[in-house]
Amino acid sequence: MSKRQKCVVVLSGGLDSAVVAYWAKNQGYKVYPLTFKYGQIAVKETLAAKKIAQAIGINTKIIDLTSLKDIFNQTTALVNRDIPLTGEFNTAIIVPFRNAIFLSTAVAYAVTVGACKIFYGAHGSDEPFYPDCRREFYEAFEKAAKLGTDQDIAIYAPYIDKRKADLIKAGEEWKMPLELTWSCYLDGEKHCGQCESCINRKNAFYEADILDPTEYKD
Repeated sequence: MSKRQKCVVVLSGGLDSAVVAYWAKNQGYKVYPLTFKYGQIAVKETLAAKKIAQAIGINTKIIDLTSLKDIFNQTTALVNRDIPLTGEFNTAIIVPFRNAIFLSTAVAYAVTVGACKIFYGAHGSDEPFYPDCRREFYEAFEKAAKLGTDQDIAIYAPYIDKRKADLIKAGEEWKMPLELTWSCYLDGEKHCGQCESCINRKNAFYEADILDPTEYKD
């Protein structure tokens, strides 16, 4: 198989990255997923990523970066339970430079497996809030990847011009098991239904006019 038929997908276990993995599969790529432990409270993300990859017929490679919690602990509620979570966006839910860390690993993996494409789940609904979900960011990162490897590696977010609801519509069209994805910032038996990510998930299903299969606590 040629390099142009292989891709690495950053697969968190959430809706966005899961849809991108399905998108890549439907584009005819041989998909090599990467899933990261970075000390996040939502450890169910990793389990969700495994299930999603299995549903596609592949396995995801789990990268253990849990020591990063020592770096993120003072800044983000996603790793520190003492920092309050809210139902609205605020800087406490930003994990600094997280996508850059993940994409760096993805670049190394792409070189190893002979892939020339890397995809991740940034989309238009995230772009105003998260600097590492913007087109300018990943285009600049792509330049760094090429300079750092001497290889023609492309980095792209296929839904950068779409809203979260559009990703859900695409997943529904592919009969993707949307119920397997995990969006909540916490690690309860069910999605909490109150954190910013849960609310975004609810709103996106409503906007897409698709029945939300998620079990919420509230």
